[in-house]
Amino acid sequence: MTDVLSRIRQQLNLMSDEKLKAGSLRFFKEEIRVYGTKTDAVIKLAKEYFREVKPLGKEAVLLLCEDLWQSGYMEESFIASHWAEALGKEYLPSDFDTLSRWVHHYVSNWASCDTLCTHTVGDFVMKYPETIEQLKLWTQSENRWVRRASAVSLIIPARKGLFLNDIFDIASLLLLDTDDLVQKGYGWMLKAASQAHLNEVYGFVAKNKAVMPRTALRYAIEKMPAEMKAEAMKKA
Repeated sequence: MTDVLSRIRQQLNLMSDEKLKAGSLRFFKEEIRVYGTKTDAVIKLAKEYFREVKPLGKEAVLLLCEDLWQSGYMEESFIASHWAEALGKEYLPSDFDTLSRWVHHYVSNWASCDTLCTHTVGDFVMKYPETIEQLKLWTQSENRWVRRASAVSLIIPARKGLFLNDIFDIASLLLLDTDDLVQKGYGWMLKAASQAHLNEVYGFVAKNKAVMPRTALRYAIEKMPAEMKAEAMKKA
């Protein structure tokens, strides 16, 4: 199995671009580890190698994902997230522990957080809705990425019109969070929910706009009609 990862890492090194790497290091506020490889090329690589590792079975693939996460490289986290998403139909409720461990111990930037959570964790939650209660616990973490993950994991379900009450619960728990990336995360979740539940999300924003951070508010109302946006931005 380690031979697969060695070949992947060798190819990532071969595809690396120093200019792209330098740009990525400047772009992210937090310290990151990157090869400097275009995301499209990384996802293509992930798809190619998933055909090779899939026959090994779910448990073996998850162990490979663990190794990829442990490296700390953003591109390797993208491959791990793609493989984890591709395993979705095979998951049992107990597999949430693995996804939760990755979020708590390995996610260290918004790109890895969103890549893992918007699809893999989001799909898992749609399959096993009872795990939303775990997301609510994530809102209390001292780790900013875990708190962001609690919201962005519901982006895809929100677009489908699902779990509105739970979305409001999580937004309420994160409402006064002082971290701008957490604010953007739950604002994005509300924006996604507004696509199916415009009036309800507007009502939530209107009720809380006096205390909701402006960053979260702007994200939440981004897709709303102009008159709603204007009213929401008025000071309470």
